Amino acid sequence: MSTKQIKATSIDIAHRANVSQATVSRALRNSPLVRPETRLRIQQIANEMHYRVDRSAAGLRTRRSRTLALLLFEEYSNDAQINPFFLNMLGHITRTAARRGFDLLVSFQQQSEDWHSDYELSNRADGLILLGYGDYTTYADRLRRLTDSGANFVIWGPVIEDLHGHYLGCDNEFGTRRATEHLLNLGRRRIAFAGGASEQCPEFLQRHRGYETTLRAAGIEPNPALRVDAQSTPASGYQAGLQLVHSGQLFDAVIAASDLIAIGVIRALMDHGLRVPEDVSVVGFDDIVTASYYNPPLSTVRQDTRRAGERLVDNLIELIQGGSVQSTLIEPELVIRGSCGGQPSGSTSATRKLARPAKRRSTPPVKTA
Repeated sequence: MSTKQIKATSIDIAHRANVSQATVSRALRNSPLVRPETRLRIQQIANEMHYRVDRSAAGLRTRRSRTLALLLFEEYSNDAQINPFFLNMLGHITRTAARRGFDLLVSFQQQSEDWHSDYELSNRADGLILLGYGDYTTYADRLRRLTDSGANFVIWGPVIEDLHGHYLGCDNEFGTRRATEHLLNLGRRRIAFAGGASEQCPEFLQRHRGYETTLRAAGIEPNPALRVDAQSTPASGYQAGLQLVHSGQLFDAVIAASDLIAIGVIRALMDHGLRVPEDVSVVGFDDIVTASYYNPPLSTVRQDTRRAGERLVDNLIELIQGGSVQSTLIEPELVIRGSCGGQPSGSTSATRKLARPAKRRSTPPVKTA
């Protein structure tokens, strides 16, 4: 007659590992609060003892669903394709959540009055990750209500002064400063900017600010006529490129607020007989997957989506567990490819005549791909 095997408990694991039961619980959730070597030892012991977490029982005890909700802003709920930058980040978020023992619920943000009630209080999710570009003025009040209600949430996007501990973002100004410095060092002097630059889109505004600051530091006053609005789509970038071409303004470089805008700008320039990079250098922002395969390969400011996805999940879980986190900016990296080119060739093209050698300045090295 077979004897039923006694099921191992977290107390058994704690006794064998000579740690507290709380430490076992954190280690099995991959909590960063447990030292890596201790976490690995506890997980190995749990595996040897054939221990399995009863997630339904754990949920009843903690009133948690072990689920995170990732909400994309509503602008993506129409027929428009989702920006591939966010699809890349979504992959890293999903993998990190799985490693931490959480399911991920992905949805579009419906403009209801209270995201907190829709997800966290209804026990559909323990916390929220808010992702995607959007009109900041339309959701700022809702973010503040989330904070006031004590909701667990993190947002990828702009620096929001009154939401300390909730945002994680890219150092956008640093990225466009590097891009502008590189173009100046190539001898480009009439540099245009394609992308929104208003409070409605604070990330693009920060990128525009880095561009303007760097030009002024080089003794060049930015020309308002060389800034054209564009949303983060190739079609909008194409229209921005046409606007520059037909503006009557001479320009020898374009910094685009996103790679999708840059791709559209390049197509518009080429359709009107301008060569990239011989006539006009172009730099994007994001480093989406297709950037290096475009023709010419797109120079861009790379955002670290792996690190961003991991930090978003880790920060949110820390908030869920009652901890505190710091709002931080992740430094991007300038990646130089074919759309920038080298020094202008000195051809008689009206655009190329504007390019003249600029005084070389010491800048940190850039990555070439």
